[in-house]
Amino acid sequence: MIFITAKFRVRPEHTDDWPAITADFTTATRAEPGCLWFTWSRSVDDPDEYVLVEAFADDAAATHHVTSDHFKAAQQQLPPYLLETPRIINFKVPQDDWSELGEMAVK
Repeated sequence: MIFITAKFRVRPEHTDDWPAITADFTTATRAEPGCLWFTWSRSVDDPDEYVLVEAFADDAAATHHVTSDHFKAAQQQLPPYLLETPRIINFKVPQDDWSELGEMAVK
């Protein structure tokens, strides 16, 4: 799968509204074939930072995502709400779901 984590630093006047601002983009992405997950979280260390964890089944699904109309719209619509260019980690992993953290197994 293609596993991506991105950090978005949002302008303080928009941080509380970020889930609503990104709602259409999020909903459309989650409906894409090959999207395994697309999950936003707000940082506990920086209230102006949101972390996006997303995964796509394969290269075709990831390519579909970045060439979709809703992705192109987000490229235009989201940057004015941001303090800086988002930072990203993107890599392929040989699995298709989350693994258990064995060191903290719940018994």
